[in-house]
Amino acid sequence: MTINWQAVFNPGLALEAIPIILEGLPYTLALSLIGFVLGTFFGFFVALCRMSRLTILRWLAMIHVSLMRGIPLMVLLFFIYFGLPFMGIQLDAIVATIIAFTFMSSAYISEIIRSSLQAVDKGQWEAARSLGLRTSLIYRKIIIPQAVRIAVPPLSNVLLDMVKSTALTAMITVPEMFNKAKIVGGAKSDYMTVYILVALMYWVICTLYAILQARLEERLTYSSH
Repeated sequence: MTINWQAVFNPGLALEAIPIILEGLPYTLALSLIGFVLGTFFGFFVALCRMSRLTILRWLAMIHVSLMRGIPLMVLLFFIYFGLPFMGIQLDAIVATIIAFTFMSSAYISEIIRSSLQAVDKGQWEAARSLGLRTSLIYRKIIIPQAVRIAVPPLSNVLLDMVKSTALTAMITVPEMFNKAKIVGGAKSDYMTVYILVALMYWVICTLYAILQARLEERLTYSSH
C-alpha cells in the first residue's frame, strides 16, 4: 500500500495558509489571556467564599464550581451565544466567549487557589496573628506570596487548556486560528494539511507558554531564598 503524502500534507498549501491562519492568532491569544485573567480574578473570590465561615457563601461557591466543572465548554458557549437570545439577550461572539471562558476557568482556578492557600503552613497564620497583624495584611504580605509559588504550575495548565479551547469558538463564528484553518481547508479542498499546520501552531504557542512558566517558577524560587 502506497501512501500519497502529498494528500496528507501539502507543503505549498501550508506556506500559503500560514499568513491566513495567523490572522486568527490575535483572537486566540487575546481570548485565552483575557479569560484567564478574569477567571483568576473571580476565581480568587470564589476560593475565599469556599473557605468562608458563612454557609451560604460556601454553598454558592460549591454550586458554581460543580456546575462549571460538570458542563462541557462547548455546551456553555452554545448556551450563551445561541440560547440567551431566546431570553432576549443577544451577545457578540467575542463577548460570549469571554464570559464562557471566565466562568469556566474561574471554577478550576478557584480550586487551585484554595488548595494553594490551604497548603501554606498554618504556623505562618499563628505567628502573624501573634504579632497583631490584620487578616488582610497577613494575606497580602505572607500567605498569598507563598501560595503563588505553589499555584503557578497548575495555573499554567489552565492557561494552556484555554489556548487550546479557543478552537471551540470557531463553532460560534469567532475568527480565531482554527476558524481560519477551516476556511482555507474548505476553499482548497484539503483539510488534512491545514489541520496539521494549525495543530503545530497551537503546539508552538503552548510550548512558549510552558517555557515562560518554567522561567517564572525559577524567579519565584530564587526570590524566596
